[in-house]
Amino acid sequence: MAKLSLSLLSVAVVSACTVAAEAELSTIERVTILGSQQAAATVPGSASYISQQELEQFSYTDISRVLATTPGVYVQEEDGYGLRPNIGMRGTGTGRNDKITVMEDGVLIAPAPYVAPAAYYFPTTGRLEAVEIIKGSSSVKYGPRSTGGVVNLVSRSIPQAALAGRIDGALGEDGFRKLHGFVGGERDNLGAVIEGYHYGADGFKDLSNGADTGFEKTDLLAKFAGRFGANDAHKLQLKLSYADETSDETYAGLTDADYQATPYRRYAASQNDVMNTEHKGYQLNYQYDLANGAQFSTTAYLNDFSRNWYKANQVGLANLQAYSAFEASPTAEGINVSIRANNRNYESSGIQSEFTLPLAKHQLTFGGRLHQDEEDRFQWDDIYLLQQDLSMTLTSAGVPGTQDNRTASADALALYVHDEWTIDKLVLSGGLRYEDIDTETSNWNRAPDRNGAATVRKASGSMLLPSVGMTYRLNNTMVLLAGVQKGFSPAAPANAEQEEEESLNAELGLRYQQGSRRAEVVLFSSHYDNMHGNCRASTGCNPDNIGDQYNFGEVLVNGVEFSSYHQYQHQHYLIPIKLSYTFTDSEFQSDFDSDIFGSVENGDKMPYVPQHQASLETGMVAERYSVLARLSYVSSSHASLDDAGLDAIDSRTVLDLSAKYNLTPNQQLYVNVDNLLDKTYIANRANGGIQPGKPRTLSVGYRLDF
Repeated sequence: MAKLSLSLLSVAVVSACTVAAEAELSTIERVTILGSQQAAATVPGSASYISQQELEQFSYTDISRVLATTPGVYVQEEDGYGLRPNIGMRGTGTGRNDKITVMEDGVLIAPAPYVAPAAYYFPTTGRLEAVEIIKGSSSVKYGPRSTGGVVNLVSRSIPQAALAGRIDGALGEDGFRKLHGFVGGERDNLGAVIEGYHYGADGFKDLSNGADTGFEKTDLLAKFAGRFGANDAHKLQLKLSYADETSDETYAGLTDADYQATPYRRYAASQNDVMNTEHKGYQLNYQYDLANGAQFSTTAYLNDFSRNWYKANQVGLANLQAYSAFEASPTAEGINVSIRANNRNYESSGIQSEFTLPLAKHQLTFGGRLHQDEEDRFQWDDIYLLQQDLSMTLTSAGVPGTQDNRTASADALALYVHDEWTIDKLVLSGGLRYEDIDTETSNWNRAPDRNGAATVRKASGSMLLPSVGMTYRLNNTMVLLAGVQKGFSPAAPANAEQEEEESLNAELGLRYQQGSRRAEVVLFSSHYDNMHGNCRASTGCNPDNIGDQYNFGEVLVNGVEFSSYHQYQHQHYLIPIKLSYTFTDSEFQSDFDSDIFGSVENGDKMPYVPQHQASLETGMVAERYSVLARLSYVSSSHASLDDAGLDAIDSRTVLDLSAKYNLTPNQQLYVNVDNLLDKTYIANRANGGIQPGKPRTLSVGYRLDF
């Protein structure tokens, strides 16, 4: 980006100068699907755009907090740092983002989007330049999962200046540290940017041996681009990315009694738990701008991801009670702890193209994607003895492959056509998406190698997904919007009946904008013919069934989304006010027994889908400084559908604070406090145990732009 003026980093300027700031994004590359708040306001459906200036207001490194002000989006916390978020939209459920489409720069970013969408990777939030969210009828172009919506993460763009960059560092409580920098520029139709982001923490949970419970993560990005041909009509870009992570995290939560006594305690049985990951990404983009305004683009991509979460495997409530009792009164004979190496490798590759053709009052778009992904599981269990001094000794080393030895792969073809037809004040949109998917699984049934015959299962399926939407301008400030679409989520290879998730989704809303003041209210409804439930350790599912997918039948979700923004001008400062609210009512429409949620009865509410959530953001912005506060509220929700799980996640209200002072036009000091009031709350109850939310955490940083 062009050289930043730190005095512009305020909510007021974000609102007043959004269009101008976004216009400065480099034109040498194309990485967005919306591109601006102004563009989001014209989409025939619900859409949100979180700009770089908004991301920098609180300097969040946690996507959970970034999305807290987006109506219709739910995030279930897990580790407190947002390393493995659980995001859902409009009642889809939140587990591991497996019900939404997550992209980076317009490319599917889940390690295996078709066969294992719930894999444990998410791009580093602190390095993002923007976040785009599309829900409803406009998401038809961005499958394969279209019921809830799409999150597109926009990476660093190449600066338009000859040379520009940033150095940003911060230190905070619980050993938090961050070092971020990028440098790049564009000259003579050639451009490049290199970015590095490293952050970590010692962790806010406490082990008896004093070991760390935090993480270290490093993320590297490089882009090289050029323009050529008559009128610079051709654009070519190469993007390379790398990330690795080591996090001392666990699935072992706390019993209720231990949470009440010491909410940030961790059992000694989890002291060896550690996640190691590595991600490599390659992306080549080509774009051709035709003289008549038409545009053709194509992208080839490859993402490779490996991870091994080495963690205590026996973390059901009975096991947690046993670990707690042993720590209270350790004995000489010790206690056995099984630790599983959840060792998995993923690969996702493909090529996608899009052709946009303006034709009179029509904007036609044709697109397609040829995609392949695969997952390879090769896991084992080691047995440790938790001794009287609470140290752990390996007593039995497992044999790789004996706890899971299987592969799954998918070949998918997606095609779509979309049209926007402008008739005076009315804009009609219609789209049709086609998905054709072939999957194959090979299971060596926990053999230690792959020399023998595997159990092979193949499946094929195809789906046609229509979508219609409209906007109608009532007057200079009011726009009516409506849309209907068929939602879809492909059956996983481990779905025994191979039934796709299908739904009928509708929305009706009203937008208002006058100057810097804007507001939007949207009514939404999703009727599932068959909702999927994915068995994961993070939902407390039986470890023997991890990876399986179940069919929940009919589910009805109705809700309301509301958002507004306005700023009040004082003589020497501005007061911005940003408000969002989501109401969600969800009901299962049949009776069945679930390995994930327990026994389900007609009329039961969906677990981990709060009925109410709201956020209020306000503060004071002056030329040299700003102070902003964000108040977030989430109502109580179910953890499961048995008596012990009903409303077992209490409501919570969390206050975050950010203060910034501009030393010079290009130097800034900032202070952030997450959970200012030090609210103690339950983030989730996976595996029957309690995982707490992050306590009050202060960090101080310095940033230099050049």
